[in-house]
Amino acid sequence: MVLALAGLSAWIGVADMSWEVFWVSRLPRTLAIVLAGAALAVSGLLMQLLVRNRFVEPSTVGTTEAAGLGLVVVTMLAPGAPLMAKMLVAACFALAGTWLFLRVVRLMPVREIILVPLIGLMLGGVLAAITTFLAFHNDLLQTLNSWMTGDFSGVLRGRYEMLWLVAALVAVAFVAADRFTVAGMGETFSLNAGINHRWVMGVGLSIVSLISAVVVVTVGVIPFLGLVVPNVISRMLGDNARRGLPWVAVMGAGLVLVCDILGRLIRYPYEIPVGTVMGVLGAGFFLYMLLRKPSHER
Repeated sequence: MVLALAGLSAWIGVADMSWEVFWVSRLPRTLAIVLAGAALAVSGLLMQLLVRNRFVEPSTVGTTEAAGLGLVVVTMLAPGAPLMAKMLVAACFALAGTWLFLRVVRLMPVREIILVPLIGLMLGGVLAAITTFLAFHNDLLQTLNSWMTGDFSGVLRGRYEMLWLVAALVAVAFVAADRFTVAGMGETFSLNAGINHRWVMGVGLSIVSLISAVVVVTVGVIPFLGLVVPNVISRMLGDNARRGLPWVAVMGAGLVLVCDILGRLIRYPYEIPVGTVMGVLGAGFFLYMLLRKPSHER
């Protein structure tokens, strides 16, 4: 199914198909969609396991907003910095934003399952406001908008290769999947199982932050993907990360391919950004989760 969607995505376009168009534009775009979709879905699964809450993912806890803030700051201070340097700075900011969220959640007297993502959304709103303020005063609003809206229309050969890094991060996540599953059961359980809970948390959140930074730098923000996919797979296969992670990656890639195809067909020959399509679908799913009958936390 995913292969069929990838073939359809590679075939759709305004320009007539030729070998040069396929090699320079269509193939890189399709690979970027698959890599970004799979990695963001896996990052959502990791965050839900580590935070022990089904409502969280990088775009609902301030991780992506913190990455955007890092990009604006490094662009202000070092506009000529290479893309890899900007990505590393964005990853550091994303990690700091995630740890800030966890710190705030730990200080909550009552940790209601619904309050956790709402606090993350408020934190993300504050970070986004600071980012917009800095971008406005430094004439970077247009650049910021390109980072904050997931869009694959500008992907060409030579401009997406950094996304192969997220494939390596997904592989690391798969190797350590059992440890993430145990860490998601709590610090006490992890210690009894002989696992360093702090180390596993650090590795997991670092993977999430790096994936978020690489995707934001390369194609922009794709919201709610890490929320929708892991919850669907969890209902079908349970909460075992090693068993569910490959399916999360496959479904994440497939869902972004569907959003990309819809975005290119709804107003053909014009294009709606993938981030906009996924935002509408994901927001509806998020509201459904908030309004449905409450379930137990992980």
